[in-house]
Amino acid sequence: MTTRQTVLAAALPLALLSTSAMADLSTTVTLASDYTFNGVSQTMNDPAIQGSLDYAFADSGMYVGTWASNVDFGDGTDIEWDAYFGNYAELTDALSVDYGIAYYSYHGEDYSSDGNYPEVYSKFGYDSSIGQVEFNLWYSWDYFGTGAGHLIYMVAHTFEVAPNHAFRASFDVSNSLDGDKFSWDGSDKSYKHYRLAYQTSYAGFDIEIAGENTSIDSEYADERIVASISRSFDL
Repeated sequence: MTTRQTVLAAALPLALLSTSAMADLSTTVTLASDYTFNGVSQTMNDPAIQGSLDYAFADSGMYVGTWASNVDFGDGTDIEWDAYFGNYAELTDALSVDYGIAYYSYHGEDYSSDGNYPEVYSKFGYDSSIGQVEFNLWYSWDYFGTGAGHLIYMVAHTFEVAPNHAFRASFDVSNSLDGDKFSWDGSDKSYKHYRLAYQTSYAGFDIEIAGENTSIDSEYADERIVASISRSFDL
């Protein structure tokens, strides 16, 4: 979510708040040279400004949030606004799981909402002596409003090379399970995405510079360098 990290409805976060539960409210603002989703630009290779509002229930591991970004698909759609609800749990000292549901919505023209869709996800993390290993899955039964089933799976490894300096290497595959309803690059049911990111922080800002590429033959999904800077605030 990445990157994209994701709106069930504007009322959802409010409906799930509990005055008796211990919780943390935070927001994050991000400036990015491009908004790429699994390697495909969502802004026609242009910059993006993004923001999130997150509410974490400290005692239970549950969280709820909303996230938004400018987009440009060349059809008048100019805003993506998402929401997510999930739970994070530590299964052992080294193994963790993060699972939940997200809803992606699009705005700008009357027909922009035709692309709205839900997605469930599960993310497994393992802290090893050589960094964190991830195995992540995302599944939608109505991808971009087409009625197609869609599955994304990812493996990733983050390793620290020096204090406050890390690299994250990831590989993911996007699969349309109903090629007659949705396909990539004209006819392909799936494509591959490779990414290597350098991550650090300075004066409270998180900084990432990533190189990525996909197997799609498109000027909006070819090799590129994407940079972002973000700042989080407790509210």
